[in-house]
Amino acid sequence: MNAISRIRVLGLRMALRLLNFPKPFSFVGPDSALSLCREIAGRGVKRLMLITDGPLFKLGIVNPILEALQKTGVTVEVFSEIEPDPSCELVLKGVERLKSCKAEAVLAVGGGSSIDGAKSIVLCHANDCHPLKLVGLWLGKIRKKGLPLYAIPTTAGTGSEVTIVAVISDKQAQIKYSIIDPKLVPSMVALDPKLMVGLPPYVTAPTGMDALTHAVEAYISTLATDETDELALAATANIVHSLPHAYSNGTDLEVRERMAIASCMAGLAFTRAGVGYVHAIAHQLGGLYHVPHGLANAIVLPYVLDFSAPYCTHRLADLARAGGIGESGASDGELASDFIARIRKMNSAMQFPETIKELKQEDFDKIIDRAFAEAHGSYGVPRYLSRGDATALLEKLMTK
Repeated sequence: MNAISRIRVLGLRMALRLLNFPKPFSFVGPDSALSLCREIAGRGVKRLMLITDGPLFKLGIVNPILEALQKTGVTVEVFSEIEPDPSCELVLKGVERLKSCKAEAVLAVGGGSSIDGAKSIVLCHANDCHPLKLVGLWLGKIRKKGLPLYAIPTTAGTGSEVTIVAVISDKQAQIKYSIIDPKLVPSMVALDPKLMVGLPPYVTAPTGMDALTHAVEAYISTLATDETDELALAATANIVHSLPHAYSNGTDLEVRERMAIASCMAGLAFTRAGVGYVHAIAHQLGGLYHVPHGLANAIVLPYVLDFSAPYCTHRLADLARAGGIGESGASDGELASDFIARIRKMNSAMQFPETIKELKQEDFDKIIDRAFAEAHGSYGVPRYLSRGDATALLEKLMTK
């Protein structure tokens, strides 16, 4: 990384320490989603747009939420067209629906794509602009916040319900972009494990590893603070212990609640400390090949940690200790290796592949260019990849 990028990271570190990150009021526990609905009505909202995805809506998961809102006199317009990695076109379609229904507030129900889509729709609606006009880190720029936004996550993974980030896709260019602004944070959220008990293992696993990646990358980030360290360590410990149980027994409400809280804590950690090369590479795999984000993170994570370990050994050892991984009295180096080994073991137990079958060598330059453009000067990574390092890492990710 060049000197200009290093200066940008230093400047970002100073700006982040000064910035006041909003934290939404959170309802937690079984039926907390219904408590949030009553609070929304209590705030005088009469017309609301509920944003979710088609499969979730068809499964009837949002029905109790709709009924709770309607019982309190709230008229609800449902926009159930959210797709994975919401596109600019989809966001603009949502903006038009929001204009036509004259809603006074927006409620996002679903996984990261539904919440990111809702966040983008609200901000584009408020500022009457194309989503690509909002891409990037907007610190201190004057923009309208928009309608009150509430969120109910139905997966324990993205942490989008508490972050200042919304990820959107330019499908034609095959690129994922991030809108980054404190105005994206919802006013209130509900972490309701009842909405997560029906998640199948193939959804539970990658979303859980997405949350773990957030916690790990936040903890080893050079932008980390005492507050983000506490959140990341707690989230890591929770996920290491709870995710295998949630994967094998998804009906356990207590485990689902612990995962929901851990995902939220990881989201709070990375929204201030940032992420790293795992996300920078995973975003390109998603944009180019439509590899699900959580799966891409899970596969890429141990390879990036192998590379970074010599420069953050003690931090990885801290994560191992928090998760009860490794032998008592083991050295930092041994614990760091044990932690990376545990991630590989979890991936294997949840039947993740070790490589990305879609990955093509002819795309290496494009992936590296875009990953470096995303990470360098923005992410506080402990060790910088050279072009040769990145190429070697991608070769390991290729299916032989």
